[in-house]
Amino acid sequence: MKNGIENGYYHEITPGGYGISIKAGKVLFSDQSDFQKVEVFETDSDLGRVLTLDDLMMTTEGDEYHYHEMIAHIPMMHHKAPKTVLVIGGGDGGTVREVLKHDTVEKVVLCEIDGMVIDACKKFLPTIACELDNPKCEILVEDAIEYIKGKENMFDIVLIDSTDPMGPGEGLFTEEFYTNVKRSLKEGGIIAAQSESPFTNKEEIKKMYTLLKKVFPIVSTYTSNIPTYPGGYWAWAFCSESVKPLSYWDERRGSEITKTCKIYNKEYHEARFALPNYLKELL
Repeated sequence: MKNGIENGYYHEITPGGYGISIKAGKVLFSDQSDFQKVEVFETDSDLGRVLTLDDLMMTTEGDEYHYHEMIAHIPMMHHKAPKTVLVIGGGDGGTVREVLKHDTVEKVVLCEIDGMVIDACKKFLPTIACELDNPKCEILVEDAIEYIKGKENMFDIVLIDSTDPMGPGEGLFTEEFYTNVKRSLKEGGIIAAQSESPFTNKEEIKKMYTLLKKVFPIVSTYTSNIPTYPGGYWAWAFCSESVKPLSYWDERRGSEITKTCKIYNKEYHEARFALPNYLKELL
């Protein structure tokens, strides 16, 4: 069975031979960009609308907060006053939305290679893309690999909200790219990058963390559940030159952020860095 919509259902099957099936409704948008197939469709489920890229699940209205709250608030809350933030990828806008909940932020730059993703999400996923027109948000439709070259001491936080290491996202998983991202950080800066499923993408994770440890003196992993992602369990890399995990948490900002979130709170934040034995061994 191939990934995509077939016989009234969207299917995504992992290389392990299992996956997810969702009762599909009307296709709201479907087109081929210069980089990938972009599709948004309704579902006859609690998940609402779904965005897929090349027939792989990217986000759903029903569970997107599981991903976006984790990629944004865990690193953001480790910084005492994040003012400038770069989001690489993330054309659906969910990560930008969460970043802008932090009242210290003066500017967030979204660098997304595929403008079609941004346009489709603005139109068909407005609850996710709702902050992309915020005056604090600068949108750059360009290749982040080229954009980040030569940038030095510019960002407090960089969030790598990329697709999987294939197609347009492949170049974001290299030592050269991570080195350039490190140079773009200000003192005390932090990077968080989505790092695949610890259950279904073991080899990809191992390769990615090997590269990250060549570039950053501090590399940690945090995890959370995402119902519609392969294996239902996801990991993010936390990287910095000087900031250790769980070294700081702002009570004022944290309490305000928590009020706006469905998952994130202080206790959940602290528990994210506790890893199962098999993942510790893998890393």
